[in-house]
Parts: sequence; C-alpha cells; structure tokens
Amino acid sequence: MNNHTYEVAIIGGGVCGTALLYTLSNYTNIKSIVLIEKEADVASLNSHTNSNSQTLHFGDIETNYTLEKAKKVNAGATLVKNYLLTKDREKKIYTKYHKMVLGVGAEQANKLKERHQKFKQLFPDLRLIDKQEIAVKEPKILAGRKANEEIVALFTKEGYAVDFKLLAKSLLDNSSNSTDKDIKLLFDTKVQQITRADELYKIELGDRTIRAKVVMVAAGAHSLLFAKSLGYGLDYALLSVAGSFYFAPGLLKGKVYTVQRKKLPFAAVHGDPEVHNSAIARFGPTAKVLPMLERHNYTTICEYFQTAGLSLKAVLSFLKILSDPIIFKYIAINFIYDFPIIGKRLFIEEVKKIVPTIKLNDLTYAKGYGGVRPQIVNLNTQALEMGEAKIVGNKIIFNITPSPGASTCLQNALEDTEKLIGFLGDGYQFNRTQFLNDLSTQAATR
Repeated sequence: MNNHTYEVAIIGGGVCGTALLYTLSNYTNIKSIVLIEKEADVASLNSHTNSNSQTLHFGDIETNYTLEKAKKVNAGATLVKNYLLTKDREKKIYTKYHKMVLGVGAEQANKLKERHQKFKQLFPDLRLIDKQEIAVKEPKILAGRKANEEIVALFTKEGYAVDFKLLAKSLLDNSSNSTDKDIKLLFDTKVQQITRADELYKIELGDRTIRAKVVMVAAGAHSLLFAKSLGYGLDYALLSVAGSFYFAPGLLKGKVYTVQRKKLPFAAVHGDPEVHNSAIARFGPTAKVLPMLERHNYTTICEYFQTAGLSLKAVLSFLKILSDPIIFKYIAINFIYDFPIIGKRLFIEEVKKIVPTIKLNDLTYAKGYGGVRPQIVNLNTQALEMGEAKIVGNKIIFNITPSPGASTCLQNALEDTEKLIGFLGDGYQFNRTQFLNDLSTQAATR
C-alpha cells in the first residue's frame, strides 16, 4: 500500500484537470501533485473530439449569453486562444474558421441588430452582415429561401474549432517536468472513495491508498457523486442531457449558429466543420435526457440515481422541470432524433433552418458521437441552475460542469489555483502575473 502524501490531488484528466495541472506545475511553488484518471488516456470522455461540438465559445454569437456572461466567457476563451496561438503554431490542435449566427425573419433579425449594438464594443470584430454578404460567405444558406425573407447574421472571422483531447494532451506535455517537482500521473486508475482524516484526504484507489492536503475533483458528472459522499451538495441533483450529432458533407465553410429558442436552456442547433476535416459539417446537438453519468456507459445508471437519490424532493423537482410544456415537447422530440429512419426525417427540418436545400441522403447519424452535459437541479427551488456548477468545501473543490465547458478551462484553472493556494496556506505562492503574461495577446503574436 502506498501512503505517499501529495500537496494536491487532481481527480479527472479531462481538459479542465490537465489545465489545472499545467497551471499548478508551471506557476506555483507546489512541489508534489498527483493526477488520477480512470481511463487509459487524457480527455477520453466529454473532452474527447467525438463528444462535443469542438467549439471555442467566446460569447459573441451565442445568443443565450447575457453581456455579463459573455465578458467572463470571452476572457476565459481568450486564454485558450492565446495558448493555442503560442503552443500550436502548426495548427494541429485547432482550425480557424469564420462563424456567424443567422437571423431569419423580422423578429430574429431585430434581435441580432439589437445584440450587435450592445455587444460590438466587447467584440470589435463582430459585424452585422446582410443577405448579399451572407451569400458570399455561406452560399448554401440562402439557396432555396424566399426572395423577400429578411435575413441577417452576426459574423466574425474569429472562429476556432478545437480538438479538446489534443489540447488536454498539450497541457499535459507542457506541464513542468522540473526535477524539483514530484508530479505523478495515474491512468487506468479509478477512485473508489474519498475520506478526510487527520487534516488530510485519503483517496482509495483499490490496490493502493494515497493522501493529499488539498483535492480538486474535476470528474464531470461524477464530481457531484464524490461531493455527496463527503456531505456536500446534498440539495442538488443532475439532469444529464446527452447530445448527439449528424454529419453532412460539403455544405458549410464555417460555423453557423441559429438564434436560441425562448425558454429553452439547451443549445440551439448549429453546423460546424470538423476540426480536422473542413469537408464534413457536424450538425447538432440534439438534447435528450438520459439517467447516466457517462454517455454510452450503462454501468453509470446506478451512479446517476445515487446523485439524486429517490427522495420526494428529487422526484418533485424533476416532475416540475419536465412538466413545462415547452421543455417537455423539446425533450420528447429530441429523444426521437436518435431513432433510426424517423429521427433523421425529423431532424432534417432543424438543419433546413441553416441549409434549406439539404437532402435526406446528405445526413448521416454520427454513431458513437456525443457526450453528457450535466445540468444542476436545485432540489430546494425545483429549478435548473444553468452555467457553471462548482462546490467548494473544506480544502476540496468539486468542479461539476464548467461553463461553457472546455472553453474556460484555463480561466477555471486560474481561479481554482488561487483557491487551492489559499487552502495550503502560508508559504505557497501563485505567479498569476506570469500566467497571464504568458497567455496574453502580446505573447501569442510574437
């Protein structure tokens, strides 16, 4: 049995866990860190290329973002962008595309015009473009539409498709391997239990036990399960929303989003060229509710119910959320989108909002693609709590769902590093200034 004590333990080797390791190892005087990942490699689940839309979100064309949220997301995404421009000059991790959000009809067009006025100072590269320019940028969008239909778009050249698995690998590779640091990577290693005793956290790994002064749990939906085992987050449950995608060849030159639907907390359908193959566009995501903590992993069904329990509060909360007519209709039809034959025939109507002339034979269901996005349910208010979900305990942090996902991984790493340094106390330092300088626009353009 290994009773080694680390200063920091990171549970979860996705893009958020590796971003934290990168930050702690390069910009703090912490000497011993262990990263524990149950899969054989980093970013094998939600950070995997197949599990997300590969989009670096800035908040410029995401119409469900308020200005305040866009400011925060933009700051975080810019750190990732500058990391890519600095560390990936050969563009193996990302591809740059233009992107736009499309407004069809007077109501959506007016919404985008108002949004442009409000957001243009934050995003100076964001332009409002008309039909003629849309036709040049994305000719397939206008083909087959009514001549008198009002159409505008918010457009920017600053669109990044990112392979977040390769980003996680890069963050791991660029973590400090200095001889004065003890950095241990444990793959194929599942955490069985976390307990606290004698001012330390004891982490049971089945064949061994390790200890840590402070702990970061960055294990996605499993983070809430670990939190509850330690008495945190007892008033929360998860609504696990699984996204799926469809492929279509040669239709888009860049990323094309649609305006967010009213009252729906889930992402509107959009089309994205594949990060490593611009000839294929990925349309989605669909959004269906599944009682699982991981997509395609049925062994996590029991764990899912452990996060909510079978209490009356949990049952009533889910019933209240899903009984909303708009949400219920949306969830029901999205569930059908994954069905053979009928699913594609229904989903093509969503894709036609972007590419009106698309044919049924153009669409192919992306089998095996899509991940799970845990949405927090507050059992006291019986409502969904959208955005970032983080629980801070006694020298432990549970990062359940960063917002919006991998796009803010380095911003989360910065904030979590400050908390962890505070947990460790006197003598521990974080060189925040150097971190920000290394990921500044000036550093990226050298």
